[in-house]
Amino acid sequence: MAQQEWLYGIHALESVISREPERLIELFVLKGRDDKSIHDIASQARRFGASVQFCQRKTLDDKVDGGQHQGVVAKVKPAKQYNENDLATLVESSKLPFLLILDGVTDPHNLGACLRTADAAGVDAVVVPKDKSAALTPVVRKVACGAADVIPLVQVTNLARTLRDLQDAGVWIVGTAGEAENNIYDCKLNGPMALVMGAEGKGMRRLTREHCDELIKLPMAGSVSSLNVSVATGVCLYEIVRQRG
Repeated sequence: MAQQEWLYGIHALESVISREPERLIELFVLKGRDDKSIHDIASQARRFGASVQFCQRKTLDDKVDGGQHQGVVAKVKPAKQYNENDLATLVESSKLPFLLILDGVTDPHNLGACLRTADAAGVDAVVVPKDKSAALTPVVRKVACGAADVIPLVQVTNLARTLRDLQDAGVWIVGTAGEAENNIYDCKLNGPMALVMGAEGKGMRRLTREHCDELIKLPMAGSVSSLNVSVATGVCLYEIVRQRG
């Protein structure tokens, strides 16, 4: 594991400071930026022992390789990484498990958006395969607006085996597929549940599909054949929230 990583963006850094300030090592702030949020971040960073440097824009741009840093970049200690054992503990500790499983979502912007929506919907954890997923990069954290430091992102080595383990634990696995017969609004989605979303275009992999207890689809009335995966994830998660509420 890397000994340090880079974070940028106001929301991502506010989240780290409020929850895990001990991760901060060094903060880099755009020189001349008069912004209360950034002043507060710098003040909190100093309070928790991190050094603060004021830099020109090019210095910040170089550190994030062109990312939209909003005038603030931080060097931090790596966040906790979650695996299969952590997932079992999370499921056991939840009164009504609610999981999001992303099979083959490799775009960091989509992963970040899914994490943000999952956190808002009250999902216990987001599960991804190690070999077919975007990693928890600074871009993901920036798009997630702090959610990436709140909701566990569990990387599993064998997604099919993880699905079987969840089923053994009493979790109902619902997968989304364009060719499914059942409309999401006609299905009962209010128990211990894991929603599986596939990659855009390809959808779920065959083995993942075979391990689902039920396949559902979103109604598509227009000319497009599918939604962006993060948008579809939001629609599905909130239908589950509505039914569970």
